[in-house]
This record gives sequence, C-alpha cells and structure tokens, in this order.
Amino acid sequence: MPNLTTNYLGLDLKNPIIVASSGLTDTVEKLVELEANGAGAIILKSLFEEEIVMEMEEQMHAMTNRPYIYPETFDYMEEEPHEDILRKYLRLIEEAKAAVSIPIIASINCVSAQKWTYFSREIEKAGADALEVNLFVLPTDMNRSGEENEQIYFDVLKTVKEQVAIPVALKISPYHSNLANVIKKLDDMDADGVVMFNRFYSPDIDINNLSITSGQVLSHSDDYKNSLRWIGIMSDRVKCSLAATTGIHTSESIIKQILAGADAVQLASILYKNGPEYIDILTKEIYSWMEDQGFENIRDFKGKMCQSKSNEPAAYERVQFMKNFRNFVMH
Repeated sequence: MPNLTTNYLGLDLKNPIIVASSGLTDTVEKLVELEANGAGAIILKSLFEEEIVMEMEEQMHAMTNRPYIYPETFDYMEEEPHEDILRKYLRLIEEAKAAVSIPIIASINCVSAQKWTYFSREIEKAGADALEVNLFVLPTDMNRSGEENEQIYFDVLKTVKEQVAIPVALKISPYHSNLANVIKKLDDMDADGVVMFNRFYSPDIDINNLSITSGQVLSHSDDYKNSLRWIGIMSDRVKCSLAATTGIHTSESIIKQILAGADAVQLASILYKNGPEYIDILTKEIYSWMEDQGFENIRDFKGKMCQSKSNEPAAYERVQFMKNFRNFVMH
C-alpha cells in the first residue's frame, strides 16, 4: 500500500488532504467526523479581524466605565459569566485537540496588522498546531500604491511571527503586480507556508430586481488551474510549504497539484457537495493511481512536474491562446 504521508508547515500529515476553513470545521462533532473519514488536517472556521477588535473594544469599554479599576479588574475576561466570541474560539481549539489526533490549524481572516495580532498568542496557548492568516487587501484605494498594499502582507507576517512560535501560513490572493516576488519575500521573512489562493465573496447583479446579490459561493472544478500554475512556478524556488486550494474537487486535481509541487491541498466546496465521506474516496483513488504509476511515497512524485524540472518550462508562463486556437475548428 503506497504511503500518503506528507509534511506541511513542519507538521506530519497522514495524507495531503486538508479540510479548509469553512462551516464544515466549526464544531468538535464535525471535526471528529472529518478525521474519521480520513482528513489529514483541519483548519478551523475563521475568526475575522473585525470580530477580535470589536470584542476587545467592548471589553475595554466595559472595564473602563466601572466606578473603580483595580489590577484585578483585568481578570474581567475570566470572571464574566457569558462566553464571548474569542473564548468560544479558544475553547473550540482546546476541545478539538482533545477530540482528534490530526493537526488542528486555527484561522484568522484579516486586512491589516492592527490590534488583533495579540490574539495569536492566545491561539497558541490554546493548543493550535499552527495558524493560517487569510489575508486580502482589495486594491480599490487609488491613493495607495501597489507597494503599500503589499507591505500590509509583510507587516502582518512580521507581527504575528513575533507573537508566536507555532508555524504561520499566509493564505493569499493572486492579485499582485509581481506575485512571484511577493511569495519569495514572504518566504525570506520565514513564512512557514503560503496557501494559493483564497476565494472571495463576489458581487453579482440581479437584472430582474435591479439589486446587488452574491455570486457563486462554491468553487468550480476548473478553478484549480490558477493555483496549479503558481504552485508549479514557485515549487523548488522557496523553502516554505506550499498548499493549493480553490476548485480542487477530484483526486486527479489533487495529484496534479502535488506533481506541480504542493505539499498539501485544501478542500471545502466538494465536501459541501459530497459530504465528509468523499475524503475516503479521494484517498483511495490516489492510492490506486500511485500503485499504477509505481510510486511508493508522495515524495516520489511531489514536484516532478514543477517548472524548474519541466521539459517545457515556458508552458507555466504562457498566457495567450494563439497556439491553441491556430488549428481550432468551429462546429
């Protein structure tokens, strides 16, 4: 039987399938079911920067409006009978670590390095094996340069790495003027991993009601190709772990990402569609393919088709369809 173990963020995974941060990962019961069906690791549903900052400001406001403040007042968080969002999240981490044996990765969705980063220490204390920071700055401010937007990514990584000793991965977007340079700089700053790419809320327009609506929530099975390009380009050029996500719906797309150089993949949409038991189907299909190809371990084929090892490296950088359409016939 082939060996599917892999290493991601310095963590040993029994296979490269990670359940992405989503509503699939917000309770201990769901995590237990995901592990039972073969998940290699789990990323908890994200806390948002706004939630952390709002909770912190509400607590500080409550404390400073009391008629007196002794040092003991700052035990407020421990003494209050209600359980706020932040403590619920920390409790989820603690209970998850007690309930499952696979790595548990916390997740923060943010847009800045302001105020919230202290909470990463609490995440580490609660027992999380790693932290994934999901970061996207929508470049709509015409008075801010691309360099200023990208600096936010570097500031977040630097600040969080100063707070914790556990591995830190950045889940980023492809929307940079020089994506390869950004990933290389994150690697130089000791990012433990880079996840390509986060999936965003996209607006749509209802032409009948003339209203703004939400676009497609779940990914499509072709959406994996952008991350495949960049995993292939960056593999062998950075020392940090690389994970691919968005549109990975089949064992074939998982195998392709590993051939391109991914250490692991993250799934969500296909598990919403097919349920947690689909993980077991995917792993069995990967086993079968490895047996057919004569591969005993993931490392035997990881990065085998990355750009630096490819017989046609330019294929990863080709962006026009001219070659493809030259002999294309319309029916």
